[in-house]
This record gives sequence, structure tokens and C-alpha cells, in this order.
Amino acid sequence: MADVAALVESARQGAPRAVARLISLVEGASPQLREAMAAIAPHCGNAYVVGLTGSPGVGKSTTTSALVSAYRAQGKRVGVLAVDPSSPFSGGALLGDRVRMGEHASDPGVYIRSMATRGHLGGLAWAAPQAIRVLDAAGCEVILVETVGVGQSEVEIAAQADTSVVLLAPGMGDGIQAAKAGILEIGDVYVVNKADRDGADATVRELNHMLGLGEARQPGDWRPPVVKTVAARAEGVEEMIAALDKHRGWMDERGVLAERRAARAAKEIETIAVTALRRRMGELRGGKRLDALAARVAGGTLDPYTAADELVEGVTEGG
Repeated sequence: MADVAALVESARQGAPRAVARLISLVEGASPQLREAMAAIAPHCGNAYVVGLTGSPGVGKSTTTSALVSAYRAQGKRVGVLAVDPSSPFSGGALLGDRVRMGEHASDPGVYIRSMATRGHLGGLAWAAPQAIRVLDAAGCEVILVETVGVGQSEVEIAAQADTSVVLLAPGMGDGIQAAKAGILEIGDVYVVNKADRDGADATVRELNHMLGLGEARQPGDWRPPVVKTVAARAEGVEEMIAALDKHRGWMDERGVLAERRAARAAKEIETIAVTALRRRMGELRGGKRLDALAARVAGGTLDPYTAADELVEGVTEGG
């Protein structure tokens, strides 16, 4: 068993091994996770969390690496969580992220961690916020959370981040896909990467048009900017960071940042509570209560809503 207090203290000093072991406790849902989260709680709440999402091939890892370089040039400690919502056996995103960000591997001011959600989108909601807490407590001033854009995971990444960045690339049909996937509702900053390609300006115009057709905004509301970058050459990265800084300032000024973080904490609490209830229900499934209720519903002597009420009452009262 790990000495949690010693691990947390080492992580607070920025020791990569300690940070890695704490995140492993998160991923493995270790019995020591409660103790670890209680120990790091007083040291959280300082990091700025930026979520990056987009379709495969738009250059998320390259953009993330460019952002890391820019933030490090400002002297900031940076954490990167590269989340793969597909199978942990695919290896694609996990290996690819490490290769593309390899230039930062020896930098003690950068911590990079790949996380697989093991085939379940809900895994992002379960593990990511607690891994973010670990990086926050370890002194990371900026945490970049990168995920493959596959519909629901885009919405989930928005729920984990202070600022959500949606990346697109010209010539990939991303503009039309953006409208279909509803990502126009989650982006705080839009980035058209690979802007040296033909069609970049058209993609920017289409995005701005779609954003203009969105919900009516009141004076002072945030209007997501569209930034052009060529991340492979670090072009446009400063403009992207300026957009992120502007959004953070806007949130601070209007109390939106505190609201988002409270909503994130509420979601985290809810996920932990629901997971615990599901575990209890799984235990009940092995018993006779659920089977008896199911037989009564199937036989027409009990309606499913009343049966569910009885099941919830049994779970919350300890069965």
C-alpha cells in the first residue's frame, strides 16, 4: 500500500513519479483514492483548465505541444492529460500523443499523461476531474485536456474545462460536421488549424456565419472567436493564447469561472454518488430483492415506477 501522505507531499514538490502514482490511484479506483483526494483538496483550485477537442487529423496533439511550448516560455508549469475515449488496446492516440509531445518529455516543468477511458465515454467524467485535481495540486498552472472528438466526448470535455477549444481543419468537412455535432454550443474558442491549406479562409467564414446564426447574445456576452493557426510551425499560437486569456478575463470579470468550477464539482460529486449507487444495485442484483420486484412487475401486480422507488429506498437505506 502506498503512503498517501508521502505521495501527496512529493507530488506537491513536483516529483513526476508521485504524480504518476496518484493518477494511477484515480484510474484504478483504488481504495486509497478517498484518502488521496482528501489530502490534495486544500491545494486545488489554482490551475486554468483548457479542453481541446476536434476530429482526428485536425492536429490536436501538435496544437497542444505548441501551447505547451508557449506557456513554458511564459515560465508556467503545464500539465497535459491526453484522453483516449476508444479502446485502451488501440494504442493510436496514446502512442501518438507521446511521440508528438516528446520534445517536452525531459522538461521538469511539464507533466504529460495519457489516459484511456476503457471503451466507456463515462470514464472521462469519472477519472478526468480527479486526475486534473492531482495535476492542480502538483503545481501545474495550466492543464491542457485533449480528447478525440467523437460526439458525446466533446460535450464531456466541455464539462471538465474552464475554457473549451474546438479545433477544425480546412478541407475535412469539419464545418458541416460542427453543425451536426452541436459543437457550436460548447466551444469558447474555435481554432482553424493547418491554415496554410486551401479553404482555410472559407472555413473561418463558415464558422463565423454559423456562430452568428446561434442563439441571440446580450451585450457583454462572450462571442467565441475564430483563430487561424499552423501549429506545426507555431504560427498563430500567440493569437490563440491571447484568445484564451481574453476568455479567462471575461469569465473572471462576470463570475462565470467560479460558476463553471462549481458546476464541475457538482458533476463530479454526482458521478461518484451514482457510481456508488450502481455498485449497491449490482450487489442487490445478486440478491433476491430486485428479482422479487421484477417478478411482480412482469406479473402485473406492481408498476415499474413503484418498484424503482422501493429499490432506491432499499439501496439508500442499506438494503
